[in-house]
Amino acid sequence: MNMDVIVSLCKRRGFVFQSSEIYGGIASCWDYGPLGVELKNNVKRAWWRDNVTLRADMVGLDAAILMHPAVWKASGHLDHFTDPMVDCRACRRRFRADQLDAQPWTHYCPATKGNKFTVAAGEACRHCGARRTLCPECGKGELTPPRQFNLMFKTFMGPVEEDAAVTYLRPETAQGIFVNFDNVLQSMRLKLPFGVAQIGKSFRNEITPGNFIFRTHEFEQMEIEFFVNPNDTIDGRPADEVWHERWIEERLAWYQRYGIRRENLRLREHEKGELAHYAKRTADIDYKFPIGWSELEGVANRTDFDLKQHSQASGKSLTYFDEERKTHVVPYVIEPSAGADRSVLAFLVDAYREEEVRGEKRVVLRFHPDLAPIKIAVLPLLKKRPEIVATAQDLRERLARRWTTVYDDTAAIGRLYRRQDEVGTPYCVTVDVQTVGDAEKGEAGDRKVTVRARDSMEQIRVPLEELVTVFGELFDGAVWSAVAARYPAVKG
Repeated sequence: MNMDVIVSLCKRRGFVFQSSEIYGGIASCWDYGPLGVELKNNVKRAWWRDNVTLRADMVGLDAAILMHPAVWKASGHLDHFTDPMVDCRACRRRFRADQLDAQPWTHYCPATKGNKFTVAAGEACRHCGARRTLCPECGKGELTPPRQFNLMFKTFMGPVEEDAAVTYLRPETAQGIFVNFDNVLQSMRLKLPFGVAQIGKSFRNEITPGNFIFRTHEFEQMEIEFFVNPNDTIDGRPADEVWHERWIEERLAWYQRYGIRRENLRLREHEKGELAHYAKRTADIDYKFPIGWSELEGVANRTDFDLKQHSQASGKSLTYFDEERKTHVVPYVIEPSAGADRSVLAFLVDAYREEEVRGEKRVVLRFHPDLAPIKIAVLPLLKKRPEIVATAQDLRERLARRWTTVYDDTAAIGRLYRRQDEVGTPYCVTVDVQTVGDAEKGEAGDRKVTVRARDSMEQIRVPLEELVTVFGELFDGAVWSAVAARYPAVKG
């Protein structure tokens, strides 16, 4: 799978556009189009429903993007949220110093009279044996010594910049949960273990953003901070370690539940040398993107670091009273942290299929029905027959009260089906002459429509008054074959 294929589909069908494109765009910033915003919202709804609504041990939060600057001092972001950066003295491109050897490099080989080659990442030139020492992009410039670069976007709060207070766009949503720990605990009367979930925008001034919506300056996170009593044990093991494993298993299963194939997912344990200084253990859920295996979600045991840091810096107690032991404890926290944008990209890539149907290429997005941006497309077979159009539009209006439904009459029925396949619509409903009848010939309609399934392309004939019931079953998890068995099949 080539990333360019996905980018092209997203632009053509209204999933994702380059931000400010008419002005030449802005690097690594993207706008979600009509179908993209539906897909992204569906991903977030599924995440929120499964992790908050359906769980008795979870509540939600929506913290402000702008926070007191002291938050970022206490959390360590002001001093430690940095990447090593180098510059090319010739082309002025900037790179992360720790990732230079992980990308292909440009080489003007002296053994071939200076011919230009692109050499694979980490490899030597096969002609002269040289390894990269210069800029990987232009192949000519020397690189500056590494220097640390803070990834937070700085801004000013106040009417005059010179006198205003410096603040930052948050680089993660987690700190909003930590500083609200006591507010949530007291207002909701919660008992450990419990979690606080949040979906929100974060901002990072990445040195080398790119790869479409995989790494951007502005992104959306879906994060949970699950608080555990460090004195508790489960089956003789520390409770935080048991809950950490439970969350790793749950989050890995979640992606598979919504259609991502298991062979495209893997767990990667952080080695001791790469663990964050506060982490007891971290495991990444990686996905096989077109750019290779990369992180989709991280699940970390952050211990009690964050609550202790904010308690010390603010002077406010952020503890939990353990009734059984009659003592105050600082909870440990398990953090499953997922990117909404990366999740959208993973679901897009994994759903993409190219098939051959009757000698023609068929592009289809096999989205899970819960994630599909459009659930149902209502299509009139003949747009010049007013009674067919009126019936179809009335049907769209009725179905749209429960499911995202569109009406389309801008092409022949075969092409309309292909369009809906390409954006992942699970079901199409076709209103035809047989549905409404022919008054001129004195023929009454049968008040039935053709329902077509995206994945099998099978079609059945369903009475109009039963459509809501049929779709209610299908979108509630019923298997197509079981529902279709009750109705006559349509051939062709």
